[in-house]
Amino acid sequence: MRTRLAHFVGISSLTAVLLSGCTFTAEIANLEPYDPSDGVGATLEDVAIRNVMLITSDGGEANLVMTAVNESGEETELSIQFGEGAGRQTATLVLPAQPELTQVGTSLDNQLVVEDDGLVAGALFPVYFQHGDAQGEQLNVPVLDGTLPEYELLVP
Repeated sequence: MRTRLAHFVGISSLTAVLLSGCTFTAEIANLEPYDPSDGVGATLEDVAIRNVMLITSDGGEANLVMTAVNESGEETELSIQFGEGAGRQTATLVLPAQPELTQVGTSLDNQLVVEDDGLVAGALFPVYFQHGDAQGEQLNVPVLDGTLPEYELLVP
Protein backbone atom coordinates (compact mmCIF):
# COMPACT_ATOMS: atom_id res chain seq x y z
CA MET A 1 0.00 0.00 0.00
CA ARG A 2 2.82 2.41 0.92
CA THR A 3 4.65 1.49 -2.25
CA ARG A 4 1.61 2.31 -4.35
CA LEU A 5 1.15 5.64 -2.58
CA ALA A 6 4.84 6.47 -3.04
CA HIS A 7 4.62 5.61 -6.77
CA PHE A 8 1.45 7.68 -7.14
CA VAL A 9 2.97 10.71 -5.41
CA GLY A 10 6.20 10.34 -7.40
CA ILE A 11 4.43 10.03 -10.76
CA SER A 12 2.05 12.91 -9.91
CA SER A 13 4.95 15.15 -8.94
CA LEU A 14 6.92 14.24 -12.06
CA THR A 15 3.88 14.87 -14.27
CA ALA A 16 3.27 18.27 -12.65
CA VAL A 17 6.90 19.29 -13.14
CA LEU A 18 6.98 18.12 -16.76
CA LEU A 19 3.72 19.81 -17.70
CA SER A 20 4.54 23.13 -16.05
CA GLY A 21 8.30 23.12 -16.47
CA CYS A 22 8.37 25.54 -19.38
CA THR A 23 6.58 28.23 -17.37
CA PHE A 24 9.38 28.35 -14.82
CA THR A 25 11.81 29.80 -17.36
CA ALA A 26 9.35 31.65 -19.60
CA GLU A 27 9.55 35.43 -19.67
CA ILE A 28 6.41 37.08 -18.37
CA ALA A 29 5.16 39.28 -21.20
CA ASN A 30 3.10 41.66 -19.11
CA LEU A 31 6.23 42.88 -17.29
CA GLU A 32 7.65 44.25 -20.55
CA PRO A 33 6.81 47.93 -21.23
CA TYR A 34 4.85 48.44 -24.44
CA ASP A 35 2.64 50.98 -26.18
CA PRO A 36 -0.96 49.76 -25.82
CA SER A 37 -2.24 51.60 -28.89
CA ASP A 38 -1.40 52.23 -32.54
CA GLY A 39 1.03 55.01 -31.67
CA VAL A 40 4.42 55.03 -29.97
CA GLY A 41 5.70 56.85 -26.90
CA ALA A 42 8.74 57.98 -24.97
CA THR A 43 9.66 59.63 -21.69
CA LEU A 44 12.18 62.47 -21.76
CA GLU A 45 13.04 62.94 -18.07
CA ASP A 46 9.94 64.75 -16.76
CA VAL A 47 8.00 65.00 -20.04
CA ALA A 48 5.98 61.98 -21.17
CA ILE A 49 5.03 61.68 -24.83
CA ARG A 50 2.30 59.14 -25.55
CA ASN A 51 0.46 57.61 -28.49
CA VAL A 52 2.32 59.50 -31.21
CA MET A 53 1.07 58.79 -34.73
CA LEU A 54 0.73 60.54 -38.06
CA ILE A 55 -2.63 60.45 -39.85
CA THR A 56 -2.68 61.00 -43.63
CA SER A 57 -5.25 60.76 -46.39
CA ASP A 58 -3.15 60.40 -49.52
CA GLY A 59 0.44 60.84 -48.39
CA GLY A 60 2.57 63.94 -48.67
CA GLU A 61 1.03 65.58 -45.59
CA ALA A 62 -0.11 64.22 -42.25
CA ASN A 63 -1.56 65.37 -38.95
CA LEU A 64 0.64 64.67 -35.92
CA VAL A 65 -1.55 63.19 -33.16
CA MET A 66 -0.09 62.80 -29.67
CA THR A 67 -0.47 63.52 -25.97
CA ALA A 68 2.22 65.09 -23.79
CA VAL A 69 2.42 65.55 -20.01
CA ASN A 70 4.89 67.91 -18.35
CA GLU A 71 5.62 66.86 -14.77
CA SER A 72 8.53 69.27 -14.19
CA GLY A 73 6.48 71.93 -12.36
CA GLU A 74 7.69 74.57 -14.82
CA GLU A 75 6.43 75.59 -18.24
CA THR A 76 8.63 73.93 -20.84
CA GLU A 77 9.03 73.90 -24.60
CA LEU A 78 8.96 70.60 -26.45
CA SER A 79 10.87 70.72 -29.72
CA ILE A 80 9.56 68.41 -32.45
CA GLN A 81 11.58 67.77 -35.63
CA PHE A 82 10.19 65.91 -38.63
CA GLY A 83 12.05 64.14 -41.39
CA GLU A 84 15.73 63.84 -42.06
CA GLY A 85 18.49 65.83 -43.71
CA ALA A 86 18.02 69.23 -45.34
CA GLY A 87 14.22 68.92 -45.46
CA ARG A 88 13.92 68.66 -41.67
CA GLN A 89 11.11 70.79 -40.20
CA THR A 90 10.91 71.97 -36.58
CA ALA A 91 7.88 72.88 -34.48
CA THR A 92 7.72 73.98 -30.84
CA LEU A 93 4.98 73.04 -28.41
CA VAL A 94 4.64 74.89 -25.09
CA LEU A 95 3.67 72.56 -22.24
CA PRO A 96 2.03 74.15 -19.17
CA ALA A 97 3.66 73.92 -15.74
CA GLN A 98 0.92 71.89 -14.06
CA PRO A 99 0.78 68.20 -14.97
CA GLU A 100 -2.13 68.03 -17.38
CA LEU A 101 -2.63 66.38 -20.73
CA THR A 102 -1.61 68.46 -23.71
CA GLN A 103 -3.19 66.98 -26.80
CA VAL A 104 -2.06 67.70 -30.34
CA GLY A 105 -3.94 66.93 -33.53
CA THR A 106 -7.28 65.98 -31.98
CA SER A 107 -9.22 68.97 -33.33
CA LEU A 108 -8.90 71.54 -36.11
CA ASP A 109 -7.51 74.22 -33.77
CA ASN A 110 -4.60 72.10 -32.47
CA GLN A 111 -3.49 70.25 -35.61
CA LEU A 112 0.20 70.12 -36.45
CA VAL A 113 0.42 69.27 -40.15
CA VAL A 114 3.67 67.79 -41.44
CA GLU A 115 4.58 67.86 -45.13
CA ASP A 116 7.05 65.34 -46.55
CA ASP A 117 7.21 62.98 -49.53
CA GLY A 118 8.05 60.11 -47.15
CA LEU A 119 4.62 60.24 -45.51
CA VAL A 120 2.89 57.14 -46.82
CA ALA A 121 0.22 55.20 -44.95
CA GLY A 122 1.68 52.01 -43.52
CA ALA A 123 5.21 53.38 -43.23
CA LEU A 124 7.24 54.61 -40.26
CA PHE A 125 8.37 58.24 -40.25
CA PRO A 126 11.21 59.63 -38.08
CA VAL A 127 10.16 62.28 -35.55
CA TYR A 128 12.65 63.70 -33.04
CA PHE A 129 11.52 65.03 -29.63
CA GLN A 130 13.61 67.13 -27.23
CA HIS A 131 13.04 69.59 -24.37
CA GLY A 132 15.36 71.70 -22.24
CA ASP A 133 18.62 69.95 -21.39
CA ALA A 134 17.06 66.49 -21.54
CA GLN A 135 18.48 64.05 -24.04
CA GLY A 136 16.17 63.91 -27.04
CA GLU A 137 14.79 60.79 -28.66
CA GLN A 138 13.92 59.90 -32.22
CA LEU A 139 10.80 57.80 -32.64
CA ASN A 140 9.79 55.90 -35.73
CA VAL A 141 6.18 57.04 -35.80
CA PRO A 142 3.55 54.95 -37.61
CA VAL A 143 1.75 56.66 -40.48
CA LEU A 144 -1.93 55.68 -40.56
CA ASP A 145 -4.80 56.69 -42.81
CA GLY A 146 -8.41 57.60 -42.04
CA THR A 147 -9.81 54.17 -42.92
CA LEU A 148 -10.66 53.31 -39.30
CA PRO A 149 -13.60 55.29 -37.88
CA GLU A 150 -11.56 56.49 -34.87
CA TYR A 151 -9.06 58.17 -37.20
CA GLU A 152 -11.28 59.50 -40.00
CA LEU A 153 -11.81 62.88 -38.27
CA LEU A 154 -8.05 63.27 -37.65
CA VAL A 155 -7.07 63.43 -41.33
CA PRO A 156 -5.65 66.89 -42.18
